[in-house]
Amino acid sequence: MADIETLKAEIKKLSARATTMKMNLHDLSEELPINWQNIMTIAQQTQDAYAALEAARKTLKELEAKAA
Repeated sequence: MADIETLKAEIKKLSARATTMKMNLHDLSEELPINWQNIMTIAQQTQDAYAALEAARKTLKELEAKAA
């Protein structure tokens, strides 16, 4: 059960990071054409954050299914 609780805490952190990256991307889009050179970098970081969050949620779902 400790693994599940640890993963839930990690998901909370990943979710906060993904939300921050989403807002960074949104802010960048509103400031265009200023800093247009950063589009790909911020977009990749946002994609990575959401991919990590999705993977962690999938792992949690699998652990909870095994524990049930």
